[in-house]
Amino acid sequence: MAKTNPGRFFEDYSIGQVLHHAVPRTVTVGERALYHALYPARHALYSSDEFAQSCGLPQGPIDDLAAFHVVFGKTVPDISLNAVANLGYAEGRWLKPVYPGDTLRSDSEVIGLKQNSNGKTGVVWVRTRGLNQRDEVVIEYVRWVMVRKSNLDAPAPETVVPDLKKALAPGDLVVPSGLDFSKYDFALAGEPHRWGDYQIGETIDHVDGVTVEEAEHMLATRLWQNTAKVHFDLTFRADGRLIYGGHVISMARALSFNGLANAQMIVGLNGGAHANPCFAGDTIKAWSEVLDKAETGVPGVGAIRLRLVATKGGEPYALRGPDGSYSPDVLLDLDYWALMPT
Repeated sequence: MAKTNPGRFFEDYSIGQVLHHAVPRTVTVGERALYHALYPARHALYSSDEFAQSCGLPQGPIDDLAAFHVVFGKTVPDISLNAVANLGYAEGRWLKPVYPGDTLRSDSEVIGLKQNSNGKTGVVWVRTRGLNQRDEVVIEYVRWVMVRKSNLDAPAPETVVPDLKKALAPGDLVVPSGLDFSKYDFALAGEPHRWGDYQIGETIDHVDGVTVEEAEHMLATRLWQNTAKVHFDLTFRADGRLIYGGHVISMARALSFNGLANAQMIVGLNGGAHANPCFAGDTIKAWSEVLDKAETGVPGVGAIRLRLVATKGGEPYALRGPDGSYSPDVLLDLDYWALMPT
């Protein structure tokens, strides 16, 4: 019996299947330092324990996206080891902050299957949960991924496409216990702009850009223990080694500090698409659009819904072409909720 793991192929999945992912991960302050070394991340709540304590938290959490990457990385050997590409996200919620010393593990349930017309690949939808050492769910999200078939003669499963929310309602969002922005220090945070200063429909060019390097991408992908072949094996794709989509998300989020420094905590992921592949040498720039705003009922805390678009150095605000498809310069189209002082 073979002792190595070739990964699952499309025909290996079934509706209702539950996957318990291996290798729990204890995160430390080293995780936070490495994250800030890889990305120009400067949001004050994650950079300073004292700033976090002034906002009612016991200490600075691990960056929301760093926690997401840890949870995501656990799932790769079971879900996307043989993936062609990760296609999208929905119904993502950050339910509890993750602090240094917490141990994270993941499980996923298969909630959708659809074989592609070419008969060589199919799309798998999973709902993933990240849990801490107290069995508390800290993150949950749905993603869908295109996976190769191993046996092209394997019959197509019954098509099941899950009915997912187009966006989380404000009532779906969870504000961390104790969070209070009523004494928020805007000078230390880096910008004066409050929740009330942003208008629905407003667009923000984040100005800065970062060129993706092979070394940084490879370090990041290993850090999250993401073993997908497309990110490591140059023979796996004819067009080169694909940059992990989470690397693009984190880079764009970090760049968004310039204009959204006070969008401190990500609490909801409404949707997301990796519109075009990213390769080493591409220069990532970012712009945002304010999609919605909502009160939370927590002192000094408002919720803001943002579209974050990462491009390959393209002009800001160019999202789609005349035919409705994404511009070839667009790498990422992400729709999320964040918490901001009012």
